[in-house]
Amino acid sequence: MNVQAKIDTSLEDKMANAIRALSMDAVQAANSGHPGAPMGTADIATVLFNRFMKIDPTADKWADRDRFVMSAGHGSMLVYAINHLLGYDDMGMEQIRNFRQMGYRTAGHPEYGHAKGIEVTTGPLGQGFSSAIGMALAERMQNARFGDDLVDHYTYVIAGDGCLMEGVSHEAIDFAGHHGLGRLIVMWDDNKITIDGSTDVSTSMNQQMRFEAAGWHVQTVDGHDKEAVAAAIAAAREVTDKPSMIACRTIIGFGAPNKQGSHDVHGAPLGDEEIAAARLELDWPHEPFTVPQDVYDAWHKISARGKDARLEWEKRLGGHPEQDAFETAMANPDVRALDAAINAYKAKLVEDKPKVATRKASQMALEIVNATLPNMAGGSADLTGSNLTKTSGMKDVVKGDFSGDYIRYGVREHGMAAIMNGLTLHGGFIPYGGTFLQFADYARGAMRLAALMGVRVIYVMTHDSIGLGEDGPTHQPVEVLASYRAMPNMWVFRPADAVETAEAWQAALEMDATPSILSLSRQGLPTVRTSHTDTNLTAKGAYVLRDTDGPRDVTLIGTGSEVEIALNAAEKLAEEGIKAAVVSAPCFEAFAQQDDTYRDTVLGTAPRVGVEAAVQQGWEQLLGCNSAFIGMSSFGASAPAGELYEHFGITAEAVADAAKKLI
Repeated sequence: MNVQAKIDTSLEDKMANAIRALSMDAVQAANSGHPGAPMGTADIATVLFNRFMKIDPTADKWADRDRFVMSAGHGSMLVYAINHLLGYDDMGMEQIRNFRQMGYRTAGHPEYGHAKGIEVTTGPLGQGFSSAIGMALAERMQNARFGDDLVDHYTYVIAGDGCLMEGVSHEAIDFAGHHGLGRLIVMWDDNKITIDGSTDVSTSMNQQMRFEAAGWHVQTVDGHDKEAVAAAIAAAREVTDKPSMIACRTIIGFGAPNKQGSHDVHGAPLGDEEIAAARLELDWPHEPFTVPQDVYDAWHKISARGKDARLEWEKRLGGHPEQDAFETAMANPDVRALDAAINAYKAKLVEDKPKVATRKASQMALEIVNATLPNMAGGSADLTGSNLTKTSGMKDVVKGDFSGDYIRYGVREHGMAAIMNGLTLHGGFIPYGGTFLQFADYARGAMRLAALMGVRVIYVMTHDSIGLGEDGPTHQPVEVLASYRAMPNMWVFRPADAVETAEAWQAALEMDATPSILSLSRQGLPTVRTSHTDTNLTAKGAYVLRDTDGPRDVTLIGTGSEVEIALNAAEKLAEEGIKAAVVSAPCFEAFAQQDDTYRDTVLGTAPRVGVEAAVQQGWEQLLGCNSAFIGMSSFGASAPAGELYEHFGITAEAVADAAKKLI
């Protein structure tokens, strides 16, 4: 489409130009940032907010607000400028003036939790787009439960060329089209520019045909023709059984007369001379960081309209028969109910002493969890029968019927993790999803953002070691535990038996600002916790499972399937008169948060031997200097599990021998 740059003096144009002016001024002041995307998408965003968005800055967590996601997170000044103009009380002009500076909310890329009105952290391209699909899914699932009176909003996204190039976008586009997410409207900033230059140096994709093939409603407009943009959004809102993509042909850096339309305007300040020229071009005669009152008034009308809608919604909620159920779904889990249910279940496990794989133990624990908490949303990346993530009574979420609570993500690990981010950010659900631990790396980008944002998402990662056997080294995750333990604010639970697995679920659910990995075995494991306690020992990270009569000679530390090996080694050492304590360490991150007295008591002062069917990195905090480690130092192999443990020397005999060498 041949885009004609048209600039007039209508109030809506002034509203858009305020975004452009604040963006170019802030980037110039910071001497860092990306003015091109905010200036190019200002018309789209202005039309969206001025004519359609339902949002109230005085109640930024209002459950029925529309969601807006700037997936092209480098264009963060679009978000900050809009939020300032709308009147968010934490986005004064000082925040804009100090864009990208230490201690201010206006980070280089929008960060969830740093400022109101930021629905999701974006910047890694494709992540915001994919998380928005989780938000749209959550809206449809809640609507199926509570109806239009309580749940009736849209999810809007501005995505760039880079977002659609990223592989996760394919997974998300396919998923959204398959499920017919009709309240999702994506506006593609089709400016045909990337950092390297024109997009034709790296892609020839017909994005409209791509989206249509995936089952989307697709339109193409001039992204600077406000009436065309408005008509396209209005048409998209009428499509109830398909997500919508509006290809908006734009000029990057629109309004900067000498640089617009080129990659030069993407990621660098315009410079004083070009900013002066842009002010003339845009008919914006105001000083830097100055917005005239009539423009503020126009933006504030959007906020007032949203406040009126929110107050009407609150009236409906107050008299609604589902008010209690809705508020319960939106709240944190009922910890007292969960604790009571898990403790009763643990007592039964101690009595029954099942020998089951911890993946099966996870499913058993989920039967308790899902019967106790009303808003769990499970799923798997095409491995339901292996991950054992579906419990009795769960119903699939399908196109046209979103009343279910189990999501078939397909072979889309990355998409699954991003969609789960959107589900939890939207509110109303606690998502968990399964795959093999080795394939966690497919999902890593979205998992990292969950940790960075501090949101509760639970990853059920099974087949967690060479213990999976014959599938071989392509599926045996020898290094994955260490890599996720290295990630800040990601807790990795590797339970040893059914009791620890139940406790791991309990701990993961009761943390509202931390995502968790449950690393679970394929092979059967005996119950090693043989006495009941209401205390969640797994939540302490590590604890003494087998103590000694008198001072220790050595401490053996194991995780998951190797705790059984440590216990057997302690028996062998006892036969030789060596006193070996056994510590189970299901969560290194939790143990690191315990006080020094507790940690010292658990670890003791004797030499230590660690055993885990994985690489040693990350064990230093537990082992100390006078220590040994029995584990993996290479990739695995294809053979029955028992033979693999023997081949790689991860045995009770090897642990006992290492202990004797240290004493």
